[in-house]
Amino acid sequence: MKIESLNNNKVKNWAKLKEKKYRDESGLFLVEGDHLLNSAMLNNSVVEVISNDEQTEIPGIPFYLVTDSIMKKLSSQVSSTKVIGVCKKQIEKEITGNVCLLDNIQDPGNLGTIIRSAVAFHINTLILSNDTVDLYNDKVIRASEGMLFDLNIIRKDLKEALPELKNKDYQIYGTDVVNGVNLQEITFSNKTAIIIGNEGNGMNKNLEEWCDEMIHINISCESLNAGVAASIIFYEVSSDGHNKIK
Repeated sequence: MKIESLNNNKVKNWAKLKEKKYRDESGLFLVEGDHLLNSAMLNNSVVEVISNDEQTEIPGIPFYLVTDSIMKKLSSQVSSTKVIGVCKKQIEKEITGNVCLLDNIQDPGNLGTIIRSAVAFHINTLILSNDTVDLYNDKVIRASEGMLFDLNIIRKDLKEALPELKNKDYQIYGTDVVNGVNLQEITFSNKTAIIIGNEGNGMNKNLEEWCDEMIHINISCESLNAGVAASIIFYEVSSDGHNKIK
């Protein structure tokens, strides 16, 4: 059976998932395109598949054939996709391995980049402050290229997360472009936590009391965006021999 009406209740509920409020209420979110759908499938996160092409049906998962106009309504992209997955949100797990805490990161592209780099350089857990951009924002999902499914991502007040990390014997490194120690001079511990601050204002000063060291990246230009800065730091953390994941 094909759904053809934009006023169908199913369609209305799917469309609501483009808004954070309804994603939070339902515990569901949308992914668009074959690549993101496949990533979600590998993580057993897909609960429904929506498409205007019956050949995209996936055995064992509820499938809904819809019109082009419905796909356009549900899509967040300029050129609408042919397949959309309705997915359940990730389960937050116990903190393990190296950790990155994000303090009020606002740009979806930066968060997506940080997720990809965290996976690439063996950061196991990402902790998002309560005021960081929504993980399930469509731009974040696209920028992550599906790697949000490969990472333990937690949303938590950093003032609660940092004492917990200290109790677990983590070395915590804040970022300070003015007074921080040159990144190249740091030898990271085997339980490292990095705080990446807001794009415009940097790291909240109230978090410094939990830091063992403040660091900065020695560069010849005025500044780096948060995604690039995080990627460089992650690389340095992973490059310390005792810190590599075997």
